[in-house]
Amino acid sequence: MSIEVIPAIDLRGGQVVRLKQGDYAQETRYASDPRSVAGRYAQAGARWLHVVDLDGARAGDLANLAVIEALAKAGMQVQAGGGVRSEEDVRRLLAAGVTRVVVGSVAIRAPEQVAAWLQTHGAEHITIALDTRWRDQRWSLPSAGWIEEEARTLDELAPWYAAHGARHLLCTDIERDGMLAGFNLDLYRHLARVVPQLAVQASGGVRSLDDIRAAGAAGARGVILGRALLEGRFTLEEALAC
Repeated sequence: MSIEVIPAIDLRGGQVVRLKQGDYAQETRYASDPRSVAGRYAQAGARWLHVVDLDGARAGDLANLAVIEALAKAGMQVQAGGGVRSEEDVRRLLAAGVTRVVVGSVAIRAPEQVAAWLQTHGAEHITIALDTRWRDQRWSLPSAGWIEEEARTLDELAPWYAAHGARHLLCTDIERDGMLAGFNLDLYRHLARVVPQLAVQASGGVRSLDDIRAAGAAGARGVILGRALLEGRFTLEEALAC
């Protein structure tokens, strides 16, 4: 089974940054011009670009929409989210050239509403983001930039969305995010058993080409690559060759 390699750009104040475990106080800045980074990824042969509006995720608005619109013109299909709270936000991102809108906090808090968006816009234009951490013997689902805990769990919502027409699921193990500790393969094996009908994207902690191969073997259909690419641990060309 093939696996889609998706480079990522996290935006804060219009610049490329990375956070450790979603902590806004642990920020590393990498580039002031996201378009140049996206251009390099497109030149390397990437078909998709994953964009996170960190300002939007925290504040609940599309703070970096103009930058996202510019990135959508870089030659790749863009999957973008952060701050999506309403159907109007979905429409604005799609109008800006985004192919798939990533819906996170509202997907946890208002699943019926998001299910309606899936029907209206189509499953190929919505990615459900259920970022998770293991806490109290369950896969919990923090929201609002991972700073607010929610009552629903991953094992409740992932099958619910599979039954309500979702196709794409992005799942980050928050404890691994930005830590270069490798993917949580047990999480992706678990999802492959629980929601085999969903195309799961693995995110959080990739450090080597072997991690990409292992994620595919664990059942993931896509991998999000952030810090490892920005720090040159391997090239995008090498990752795409996996």
